[in-house]
Amino acid sequence: MEKVGVHFAIETIFCNSVWVGNLGSCSSLGTNWSFPMVSSELAPLSPEEQSRPYAKYYRDPVPPEPTHLTLMDMPCDPSKAIYPEQRNDLLYPGDLHVEIGWCNLPNGAGFIANRNLYKNVTAEMIHWWFAWHPLEGLRYRIWYPPQHAGIAVSPESRARMLDPGIPMPEKNWGVTHHVTEDCNCGMEDIEITFLSPRDFGFDMTRWKEPYVSAFVGGFGWSSPAGRTDHAVKAPSLMCHIFRQIPGGLEHRTRFWMGYRMSGGKPELVLPPGISVPAVAVQGLARHNVREFSNLSVLLPEMYAEFGGPMIE
Repeated sequence: MEKVGVHFAIETIFCNSVWVGNLGSCSSLGTNWSFPMVSSELAPLSPEEQSRPYAKYYRDPVPPEPTHLTLMDMPCDPSKAIYPEQRNDLLYPGDLHVEIGWCNLPNGAGFIANRNLYKNVTAEMIHWWFAWHPLEGLRYRIWYPPQHAGIAVSPESRARMLDPGIPMPEKNWGVTHHVTEDCNCGMEDIEITFLSPRDFGFDMTRWKEPYVSAFVGGFGWSSPAGRTDHAVKAPSLMCHIFRQIPGGLEHRTRFWMGYRMSGGKPELVLPPGISVPAVAVQGLARHNVREFSNLSVLLPEMYAEFGGPMIE
């Protein structure tokens, strides 16, 4: 997409068709909105889906700790956030200033940080999950049934994930997941292309324990679900880093909305004076808390029954 097209896409998607159009009470200034309630009614499964051995895990999600979700009620101090150019700061020991929060950066981009603690979860389980769940829509829906609607990968990507010769941590490198989900602003079609940590721009001389145990990240483009104009999409960078803690893993998330990867480097594509609406940033932040709170409980159960060194 040409850069002028990207600028038009951001102005159209972030300011009109997705964020304002699907939330009747949201304000273009991001200061007056209410989020729709996450539905407690799960969509019914087809007879074929009901026959799957993992269909029993299609159930009401485990709610996050109320205090965790409350931390996403108000924006954090932008001066405490990091930009994607500072992503290697995530490899320092200890915590950064903001580990749970969201805000608009001074350049208009949306910033999200989140942290989840996973008991009895290993790096091997994380790598398995991100290679196993994209192979069938129900597997993605199980992750967070109220807001995950479907997923698909290309035949070439499927072959890569099923190739026993490719190490589990590398199966997603270069693969695009085509997902449909609701991040509290209406259903979106999102293309998420996963990258190796090197291609994401991490300093590989520092890529080692105890600073990092697993990584899942890349870049995405979103548009309203069902939209046919594929040239109009909004970009984000996504980074999930996991490191060991006693008895499990610490999961640290960062999103930078309004950025894309260009030549291996993050590039802001917001037009001058345009900001990602705060309702969109907060919506994704709250969705992230919910979906990964559920995964922290779901993953050990599913890996015990279906996990292992092979994907099928």
